[in-house]
Formats: sequence, structure tokens, C-alpha cells
Amino acid sequence: MLFLLTGDVQIGKTRWLERLAAELAAEGVTVAGVVAPGVWRADGAGSFEKLGIDNVLLPQGERVPFARRRDLAMAEGSFDPTSQSAAAQLAWEISDDAIAEVNRHFDTIMRTDVSSETSGGAADAGEASGAFRGLAVVDELGRLELMRDCGLTSAVALLDAGPTACFPHALAVVRDWLLPNAEARFAARWGGAQVLAPGDDARALVRAAYGLDR
Repeated sequence: MLFLLTGDVQIGKTRWLERLAAELAAEGVTVAGVVAPGVWRADGAGSFEKLGIDNVLLPQGERVPFARRRDLAMAEGSFDPTSQSAAAQLAWEISDDAIAEVNRHFDTIMRTDVSSETSGGAADAGEASGAFRGLAVVDELGRLELMRDCGLTSAVALLDAGPTACFPHALAVVRDWLLPNAEARFAARWGGAQVLAPGDDARALVRAAYGLDR
């Protein structure tokens, strides 16, 4: 099953996904991929200002500085006019080096998955015992991936491949206005897509896919 977690900006999609990933991992589900928490600063008026976005590589938890707000990057001299994000005129300056690092992470996930299947090792053992039952996560698919065929291309390739013995389910975060693009590209390969909004109902649906129904 492919789960598409969607909604407007700053409604808690990543925080919800972080909690779900920790919960599933504690119950034996291997969660692999990336979550993208924001980098925030108190604004002195009781609120917070979003400065950037990190990528946390799962399952190991390595944090990669990923995006900087475009106006800040320009003021700091880190804006690259040749970057993929600049070409797409995004509000964020995303380092092409950071994109490459995250793509390498997804390449590793795919190689491990294929190796397990072809060796008859982890995949067969997982099917027999339920010990290996992974969830692939991508936070998030945006204009680069769904409209320009760049950005996290290795994450897109993973979703294009559909379910495997190691990763029978996947969850991708996508903005609501890009949801039709994601459904058109991936749903058929996964036998359909379940659209989620962060909350208890969505949590229960993902847990049920792994037989965790409480």
C-alpha cells in the first residue's frame, strides 16, 4: 500500500510522521527513508520563524542540513543561482550536494532491498516470520520531483518500483495541490493510494497495514 500524507503547510505532517516512525520502529517495523523537520528560531514575540529544513536519514538518524530560506541564503551568500531549487524558483535554497547525499541514501535502501530479495535471505525470513516488515518514507515530494523530474530522483525511483518483500508499504508526504500528480504517477504501481491527513485515524490505518491494530 502507498500512503500519501498531505495537507497545507505547517499543519504538523512531519511531526506526525516522526512520532509514527518512532512508534513503528519500537514495534519491530523497519522505517527507512527520510523525514524533513524544520529549523526554527524564536522571533522574540512568542512565536517561531522557520529558517530552514533538515533531512533526517532513517533508520540511522543522521541529520543532513538540506534547505535554507531563499532570502536568508541570498543575504548570507550561500545562494547558488545554478542550483535545481533556484532554477525552479523555489522559496527555499536547496543544496545540490544535500540532494545528492539524500539520493545516495535512497540508493542504499534500494540496493539493500534488492540484495535481500535476490539472496533469499532477509526477504524470505521476513515473509516467513514477520521479522522484516519495512515502511519506506519520503518527506517530501515537491515541485522538483513531481513537476521537473529532478530533486530526490532516487526516492522517486523507489516509489516507481512499487512494493517489495522488504518494503510492502511506503508513505510519501506531498502538498495537497500536488496530490493529483503523485496519485497519477505512483498509485497504479502500488495497487492504489490511501490519502492521509495527520491524526489518529491515519495512524490507525498505517498500523493496521502491519497488523498493529491498537
